[in-house]
Amino acid sequence: MRRRRTDKRVTPLDPRYGSRLIARFVNMVMKEGKKSIAEGIVYGALDEGAAKLKVQPLDLFQKAVENARPLVEVKSRRVGGATYQVPVEVRHDRGTFIALRWIRDFARGRAGKPMKDRLLEEIVAAYQGQGSSVKRKEDMHRMAEANKAFSHYRW
Repeated sequence: MRRRRTDKRVTPLDPRYGSRLIARFVNMVMKEGKKSIAEGIVYGALDEGAAKLKVQPLDLFQKAVENARPLVEVKSRRVGGATYQVPVEVRHDRGTFIALRWIRDFARGRAGKPMKDRLLEEIVAAYQGQGSSVKRKEDMHRMAEANKAFSHYRW
């Protein structure tokens, strides 16, 4: 190895809930450095969702992310002339990042409402074990299961 490993940057806690997870998500939702707008969107969605389901906002978000977090993924691996989809386990922090990205992207993909409402719908759906982000996780697990014969190609 030529260079030393860089230290992982620690995201500061978010001001309202004292959660690194929510702080990371606010940063992911943020566009063009407009953090106060991103905070308004995320906090608004969490507050409405918590009121709707009668749970704490932090618990709502943590369970939604946990329900959307993949445990395995498939990676392409070339062996000889063929490319195999090899199932590999996902590290916890990478799985969390993937879940946050899916929640954000599927909320952005919904149409016809303000971002706060779209995000609210996606988080509540993930909390209940439904929604596009949870479906994507199940599809990924199904694909890994179908390709587990190639798991000996793991590197």
